Amino acid sequence: MISFEKLGIFLSKPIALLFVLIYLSQSVLIIYLVNERFNLQKQIEFQQKRISELEEKLQILQVIEDFQIGFDEEERHQLASVVADECAKYDYDPMFLLALIITESSFKRGQVSSKGAEGLMQIRPFVGRSLAHKLGIDWEEGATLFDPDLNVQMGSRHLFEMILKFKDVRKAIISYNLGESALRSHERLNKPLPKSYLNKVLDNFNMLKERYKS
Repeated sequence: MISFEKLGIFLSKPIALLFVLIYLSQSVLIIYLVNERFNLQKQIEFQQKRISELEEKLQILQVIEDFQIGFDEEERHQLASVVADECAKYDYDPMFLLALIITESSFKRGQVSSKGAEGLMQIRPFVGRSLAHKLGIDWEEGATLFDPDLNVQMGSRHLFEMILKFKDVRKAIISYNLGESALRSHERLNKPLPKSYLNKVLDNFNMLKERYKS
């Protein structure tokens, strides 16, 4: 006959094994739930980011629609995507880049300045040729700068280069309008920097921020 003591030991082994299995099952479940929560959080963050990007793009599109002259609906949507992409690439506030475009060309298609600067961001051909080479854009004299998307890509890159060279956004804006050599000449001669263009850009930027604040 089996004694009560032996019976207790005999029964305790399956019970202990059962507890171990329950513990392992609970651990697996906890790990699964934690992992699912982590994945859900990542998904929520991704969706929130996408919503923010879409809201920003809609805001950019609204500015373009309100100020553009001569663009059809498809071109306006494409231009909004390009502006959003360039701002993400160079970490610009979209309203800043839009303010620069408004200051340069009033968002008018085919704009040409008295000094021969062309397109939305008013780029002179010799500057555009260099920028196109850096960006891998096929250059066609008298045509490339009048492509709005390419013009914005080149203008955004040119401004970024000026920011890197002068380590000062205000000087970069002045240089964008005045030219790098002219600005450095002002600095060498300790001449006061011209502020008229800079003030126009800042005024347009503040106007856009106020008008389209979310």
